[in-house]
Amino acid sequence: MVLNGISFAIQRGEIFALIGTNGAGKTTTIECMEGLRKYNGTIETHGKIGVQLQTASLPPNIKVIEAIKLITKWHSTTIDMALVQRLNVDLILNKKYKELSTGQKRRLHLVMAMIGDPDILFLDEPTAGLDVEGRVALHAEIKELKKRGKTVVMSSHDMAEVEELCDRLAILKNGDIGFIGTVYELTKKNQDKYRVHIKLANPLEMVDLVSCSYIGEQQGYQIFETNKLEDGLYELTTLLREQNNSMQDLKIEHTSLEQSFMHIAKGVKV
Repeated sequence: MVLNGISFAIQRGEIFALIGTNGAGKTTTIECMEGLRKYNGTIETHGKIGVQLQTASLPPNIKVIEAIKLITKWHSTTIDMALVQRLNVDLILNKKYKELSTGQKRRLHLVMAMIGDPDILFLDEPTAGLDVEGRVALHAEIKELKKRGKTVVMSSHDMAEVEELCDRLAILKNGDIGFIGTVYELTKKNQDKYRVHIKLANPLEMVDLVSCSYIGEQQGYQIFETNKLEDGLYELTTLLREQNNSMQDLKIEHTSLEQSFMHIAKGVKV
């Protein structure tokens, strides 16, 4: 992926996410910042960095404890057993790398990235392959790092993860930045929009609507969008009565972070 002269700054103590569709340039950007890829331009980092790559591997027969000792020796430090235990890596210390599950490998890589107590931690899809317990442990660790004034730069496809953890985010689109700011700033422009999901006894016969527009169907629900919730609901319920139809379920939601992301990253209407 060729990056088109992107420019942004990340503040000390900030949790910052790079998100985008596959091929948008997330990993390329992070690898340039980590110093793993050649680039034209200027990147400044202030402090020691720790890196957890999207894909990484170790010698198949190395034991987990041996890999951790190797990294601690590189950083001229000692093993942080509290960190090892928080990420549940203490349970696999004597296993060989080839014997680990995908989730266990991710946990080991995370420990190795954090063992040197970095000022800036780069996490490329950190929870990919992790089970629920591993995700919870990692999220708790990231929040603790923020409390200690550390900076975390991460990429993720998980919008719930981004919404929970990140102070700001940047959406990459074809090597450019399509948006940069907070989750609130991304979604507030659509806060006056509502999505009405209705499940009916029979499909609604479509007519021209004034207060809402038809979006599509998903999991048995017909979906409508409206800027005026009261007017939209009144128009829909009136139409149901006119067609002798009956409503089986109703859900109302604001435009989500994921929908706002898709609007910018792919030009999909939200």
